[in-house]
Amino acid sequence: LHSQAKECNGVKAPIDTSKPNPNEVEFDNLYLDMNGIIHPCTHPEDKPAPKNEDEMMVAIFEYIDRIFNIVRPRRLLYMAIDGVAPRAKMNQQRSRRFRASKEGMEAAEEKQKIRQEILAKGGFLPPEEVKERFDSNCITPGTEFMDNLAKCLRYYIADRLNSDPGWKNLTVILSDASAPGEGEHKIMDYIRRQRAQPNHDPNTHHCLCGADADLIMLGLATHEPNFTIIREEFKPNKPKPCALCNQMGHEVKDCQGLPREKQGKHDQFADSLPMAEQEFIFIRLCVLREYLERELTMASLPFTFDFERSVDDWVFMCFFVGNDFLPHLPSLEIREGAIDRLVNIYKNVVHKTGGYLTESGFVNLQRVQMIMLAVGEVEDSIFKKRKDDDDNFKRRQKEKRKRMKRDQPSFIPGGQFSPQALGNRSSPQAISNPRQAAFEMRMHDRQNSTTSSSPNTSLTPDSSPSLAGGIKRKAEDSDSEPEPEDNIRLWETGWKQRYYKNKFDVDASDEKFRRKVVQSYVEGLCWVLRYYYQGCASWNWYYPFHYAPFASDFEGIADMPSDFEKGSKPFKPLEQLMGVFPAASGNFLPPTWRKLMTDPESSIIDFYPEDFAIDLNGKKYAWQGVALLPFVDERRLRAALEEVYPDLTPEESRRNSLGGDVLFVGKHHPLCDFIVEQYKTKTTEVVDIPPELCHGIQGKLTLNENAVLPDQTVESPVPMLRDLTQNSAVSISFKDPQFDENFVFKATVLPGAKKPAPVLKPGDWEKTNNDGRPWRPQLGFNRERKPVHLDQSAFRTLGHTMPRERGMPGMYANAVPLGAYGSPYARPLLSGQQQIPKLLSNLRPQETWRGPTPLFQQTPQRTAGAAPLLAWNRMLQSQNQYQPSHYQGLGGPMGYPQRPEDRMDRGRQVGKPCPI
Repeated sequence: LHSQAKECNGVKAPIDTSKPNPNEVEFDNLYLDMNGIIHPCTHPEDKPAPKNEDEMMVAIFEYIDRIFNIVRPRRLLYMAIDGVAPRAKMNQQRSRRFRASKEGMEAAEEKQKIRQEILAKGGFLPPEEVKERFDSNCITPGTEFMDNLAKCLRYYIADRLNSDPGWKNLTVILSDASAPGEGEHKIMDYIRRQRAQPNHDPNTHHCLCGADADLIMLGLATHEPNFTIIREEFKPNKPKPCALCNQMGHEVKDCQGLPREKQGKHDQFADSLPMAEQEFIFIRLCVLREYLERELTMASLPFTFDFERSVDDWVFMCFFVGNDFLPHLPSLEIREGAIDRLVNIYKNVVHKTGGYLTESGFVNLQRVQMIMLAVGEVEDSIFKKRKDDDDNFKRRQKEKRKRMKRDQPSFIPGGQFSPQALGNRSSPQAISNPRQAAFEMRMHDRQNSTTSSSPNTSLTPDSSPSLAGGIKRKAEDSDSEPEPEDNIRLWETGWKQRYYKNKFDVDASDEKFRRKVVQSYVEGLCWVLRYYYQGCASWNWYYPFHYAPFASDFEGIADMPSDFEKGSKPFKPLEQLMGVFPAASGNFLPPTWRKLMTDPESSIIDFYPEDFAIDLNGKKYAWQGVALLPFVDERRLRAALEEVYPDLTPEESRRNSLGGDVLFVGKHHPLCDFIVEQYKTKTTEVVDIPPELCHGIQGKLTLNENAVLPDQTVESPVPMLRDLTQNSAVSISFKDPQFDENFVFKATVLPGAKKPAPVLKPGDWEKTNNDGRPWRPQLGFNRERKPVHLDQSAFRTLGHTMPRERGMPGMYANAVPLGAYGSPYARPLLSGQQQIPKLLSNLRPQETWRGPTPLFQQTPQRTAGAAPLLAWNRMLQSQNQYQPSHYQGLGGPMGYPQRPEDRMDRGRQVGKPCPI
C-alpha cells in the first residue's frame, strides 16, 4: 500500500491524491468506521499516548489522511461515528465499559504497588509522569469528548476541501455521535438506500475501513460486486514498552527497575522507535465470494441453486458462532472449526429443507430447526472431543516444559561474564576487577542453592531449613497451571442438567423455562439478520440472558413468533450513558444524574455494582468470560431520570438531543452552487439532491444551523491549529432516501452489475501446485504486476552503508537506512557516516503539489530579522485554481504547526524548504 509522504531532513512533501492510485485500482466511495480510528489514536497500545485531547484530535486527522492517501476515493467519503446503539447492543457496551473501568483501576493499583516494591529495593525507575488517566469510556455518545470530536471533524473536512486537490470533487458526509445507530450499520443503511435508487451505479467500488470481523459479513450482505475492506495488518505479539521503566522486553509484573542500557555506541538510538509504522491490508470480498461459490455450490438440488441466497444463509449460520448481540451456542466454537461443521451439515440437510434458510433478511424457522437439530445430534461428541483435545494439549505443554527444564544449563554466568549474542558486532568490553566479579558470582550461586533446599525441607520463620515436614509447592513452580473449576463437565453424562442448574439456576426438566430461553434466542437470530439486511427492526429488543441454549433444545421453533414492535425509538444520548456507564465513569454525566449511580438511597443503585463476578464459562482468561451484570430495567431507569431532567443545562440538553448527518462539498463540486443558493433563498422546505450533480447520490437536504459557509471563517476547535479565514466549502443537513415502513430491500445483485474478473484459477482450489509447495494467493489488485526487487549491486550498497553497531543480524536488517525519507527511525546522519549513493541526492516528491498546504500542515517561515515570534506564511487561494506551494518543516506536536503564541513558548527550529 502506498501512503507515505516522502521526507528528507524534517521536510515533508505531501502526496497528491488526485493522481491515479498506485495500487492500480480506483475506488469510488470510502467509508470510515470512525470508532476503529478513535480508539487507537486516543489510547494506543504500542506507542506513548497523546498528552492531551488536542493531540488526540490531530492524531485522528493524521490517521484519516493516511487512509485517504491509500484509498483515494473519487466520489464519496462517509465518516460514521457510533451513535446511540439499539438496546440489544447496549448490553455488550455495558459489559465492556464496566470491565474497562474495573481493569483500568486494578492495573493502576498493581502498577503503583510494583513501583513501590522496586523503589524500596533500590531499583531505578524514571520519575512518574503526572498525567490524568484517560478514561476510554468517554468515547460514548453524549459526552463532551464526542461533541468536541464532531466539531474538530467539521473543521478538518472544511480544511481539506479548501486545500487538497484529491478532495476537489468529493462529496463528504459526516454522521457524528448525535445520529443514532452504530457506525458500520449507518454505513450499511446508506448503501442499502442508495442501491434502491434508480440512479445508483451498480458498479460502484466501495471501500470500508474498519477492524471488526462483522464488517466482512456486512459487506457480503450488500451483494455489491466490488466491495473491499481496508484494515490494519494484525501482527501478533507486538513488543510493548514496560509501563514503569519504558523499556522493551518485559511486562510491568516482571519489571526489576534496572537502569536503561546504552542504545548504540554513543546512545544515539535512545529515542528511536522499536517498530515501523502500522501497515494496512486490503480484504477483497469479491475473492471471498469466489471461495464461497466453490464451497457452497451443490448439485442435484430439488430447487434451483442461487449463489446469492446461499451467501445469505452462510452469513446467517455464522451468527451461531458469535456476534455482538447473542452469546454463541455452547457446542459451536469458531476455533474448533464450527463454521466448517455448520456448512457441512447445511449441505447435507438442505436437500430435505426444500429451500434456503433466509430471504432478504427474513428467516424460515422451519428450515432452521432442521439444521439446529442436526447440530444437536452431534453435540455430545463435540463436547467429548473438546475435552480430549484439551487434555492432549495440556499433556504436550507439560512435556514441553519438562524438556525445556531438562535442557536448561545448570549455571549461567552473569554480570561481565554473561553470554553475548553472536549477532552483536560491538567491540568487546574489557573485564574490570575479575576476582571480585568471580567472588560475587560464587556467593550468588551459593545463596540460590541454599534457598532452594531439598523438597522435603521447609523453612522456619528465621529462614533456617526444617525437616519437620514438606510444604506445598507454589503454582508457578509446578508443571501445570491452576485450572478454573468446571462444574458443568460437558463431556460427562448429565451435562444439560448441570448447565441449566449452574447457569440459569433452574432444573433442566423445566420445559417452560427452556422454551422461553430458546424463544428469546430465536427472536435474537431473526433480529440480527434483519439488522444486517433491512436495518434496526426494534430499538428496544434485547436478549435477556447471559447464556445461550443448546442446539438440541431448538425443537418446535417453527411456530414461534418473530415479529417486532414497530415505531420503537432509540434512547437519548445521556439516557444511554446511564445505561452503559459504571459509577466510576459518572464524571461524564451531569451531577444530579451521577448521584443516581452512587447514592445508596437511589432507586436504581442496583444497576451500578461496585464489583461483579466474571464467569469464565470454560475459558482460561477473564476477558473471555461472561460479566454477570444486572440487566437495566428501562422503565425504572426512565422513571428515575424524570426527576433529574429539569437539572440539565442548555448545553447538556443540546448534547442529549438526537441529530443527523451533514453533507460537505468544496467550491469545485457541481453541487456547491445548488447548496449555496438554498442558503441565499433561506428556504425552510426539504429539497431533493439532483442526482446528476452528485454522482447519482440521492437524499434530502435541509439548512443547517451551524453550517460551514463560503467566505465565512471556520474557527478552529484545536488551539494549536489556525482558523480557516478563506473558506470556500459549504455544509448542509443530509437525510437518506426514505421508504415505507414495510419496504423490503432486496438482497440481490443489481441489474447491470459486472462481475469482477476471477482471481482463482481452476487448480487453486486444491491449494497446492504441481511440485507440492503450499499454494500462495495472488497479492495486489493486478495479477500482471511484477514485484519490485533489488539487484546484486543494490544489496552490496546496503551491506556497506547500513550501521553495524546496533547488533543487527547479518550485513543489514529489514529496515530503512538512517536519515532516509519515510523511515520511522529517520534522524540526521552522524558525522562521518556515508549516505547511500543515488538515493538521498535525488530525493523528490512523487508528484507536483497543486494545492495550497492545508492549514493543519502549514509551518511557519522565519522572516528577515524576526524575533523568536514566527510569522505565518499564509497562502492566498485563487478562486479558480489551486496554486503550487512549498512545504516547510513541521513545527508542532504530531507533525502539525502551532499557533504563534504556542511556538514562541516551545522555540522549535523550522526546517528549510525542500527543493521541488
